[in-house]
Amino acid sequence: MAGEPLNPGDQAAPGTPGTGENLCPRCDGSGVLNGRPCGECGGTGKVIEGIGGA
Repeated sequence: MAGEPLNPGDQAAPGTPGTGENLCPRCDGSGVLNGRPCGECGGTGKVIEGIGGA
């Protein structure tokens, strides 16, 4: 969705061609680390990553 802020773990904006959602590797998709929102995914549990291969 256009206009959504990027989280530190995002490689691109949501909806960018060639990207997709993945579970956040830092919090394992829970959105929480040490009782606080994960700083990598912004508490969503998801990150946007590039997909594809060589």
